[in-house]
Amino acid sequence: MADRSFLDWPFFEPRHKAFAEAFDGWCEVEIAPLEAAGEPEADEALDATCREIVRRLARGGWLNAAVPTGRDGKLDVRTLCLTRETLARHSGLADFCFAMQGLGPGPISLFGSEAQRAAYLPAVARGDKIAAFALSEPEAGSDAAALAMTAMRDGDGWILNGAKTWISNGGVADFYVVFARTGGAPGAKGLSAFIVDADTPGLSVAERIPLIAPHPLATLEFKNCRIPASALISGEGEGFRIAMGTLDVFRSTVGAAALGMARRAFDLSMQRAQGRELFGAPMFDLQMTQAALADMALTIDASALLIYRAAWTKDSGAARVTREAAMAKLHATDGAQQVIDAAVQLHGGLGVRAGHPVERLYREVRALRIYEGASEVQKIVIARQAAQLMGR
Repeated sequence: MADRSFLDWPFFEPRHKAFAEAFDGWCEVEIAPLEAAGEPEADEALDATCREIVRRLARGGWLNAAVPTGRDGKLDVRTLCLTRETLARHSGLADFCFAMQGLGPGPISLFGSEAQRAAYLPAVARGDKIAAFALSEPEAGSDAAALAMTAMRDGDGWILNGAKTWISNGGVADFYVVFARTGGAPGAKGLSAFIVDADTPGLSVAERIPLIAPHPLATLEFKNCRIPASALISGEGEGFRIAMGTLDVFRSTVGAAALGMARRAFDLSMQRAQGRELFGAPMFDLQMTQAALADMALTIDASALLIYRAAWTKDSGAARVTREAAMAKLHATDGAQQVIDAAVQLHGGLGVRAGHPVERLYREVRALRIYEGASEVQKIVIARQAAQLMGR
């Protein structure tokens, strides 16, 4: 059983602890069997599994955590992090499915009009609509201000032209939040955000992208794709602010997913060390083994402190948590990679056997150091934020 003592930290309220314990029990029943069935290979099977996971999450009421359903219209970031940490500990794919039901409609949740929120968010919470966040392009990933896709005014609507790539839920989503250049200013100031339904003429899936850990990703093409004026989120030129504001909220949850994977790797390693005999004694008795486990435990707790500090800070009313979220994501994702690599080493040959839980974790965790801001980008963000704090 994963360590739950962190739920008693002052970052949390009693409701968070109750939520985490109830959700973990639900995952044991509903998610663990899907994970045990193995990884789907064909795109069709992968898509079907994702839809089934979303249906189960919706049926259990857990997708309510992914979108603001209360009158205050706020997301509880601590609950988001606890959900992703728990899911990732049970299944990387299940975590992916939940994450996109939060990040995908995130711009609508945080910046959308009442009409937009009413049209999409309840359907996301019910699992009736699967969402996607379409920001990256072939020549613009970490540098979001370099987007080239265009949205040109056309009467009472907009015409989209261009391509998006590395889009999670590409080909599965029922709608996309798409960022495009509307002109008026260069760089970040010329971007806007739009809601585009997947069946809109002119939008197509150009390519499905295979990954080392199967998740539905795709390249999208927009050719004279016409959308109504009501598809614009917030206002023209607000796209970069919307994108960064959304990532500011959800970036901590990427760290939480990495934390969940690290916790599982640690649990498996502890079981291995205590159950495996080596040189006539439990493997755990070796000082090298204890040192490895100690390093893993230290990394996990440090990551958890950074993650839940960032989440608590946002939930406490901070307008931005750019610095805190960047630190949380950087430390947790890089740290989880180290923890899981150590777990592979402690498992020996089993650790690299295809399909073994540790081997699957090794593949699952790698992408987290890249998406929603690569580790290198987080270091730039942290350094710039530190300079601002020092008045430089």
